[in-house]
Amino acid sequence: MAEYSKYQQNLIKNYYENLDAISIQKLQELVTELYLCESEKKMNMLWQRVEKAMIKMKIHPQIQEHILARKDVKVLANNVEMWQKKK
Repeated sequence: MAEYSKYQQNLIKNYYENLDAISIQKLQELVTELYLCESEKKMNMLWQRVEKAMIKMKIHPQIQEHILARKDVKVLANNVEMWQKKK
């Protein structure tokens, strides 16, 4: 990290310290987009982004599989709410 200024180092450090909160916020936004989505193509794209966000958050693989198999926005929303309370 020597090539980064002190300010940049602090930004990077803060980003990784808050990565879980950032991922939860991203999932909350995806829940909203999924509720409002009308196109099947866009919905599939959003579910792929949900999968990537859950992997980044290191959610247990069985929970990921359950959510992605059902592709039910309410199930996702309930889990996101639960994860947010834990953090």
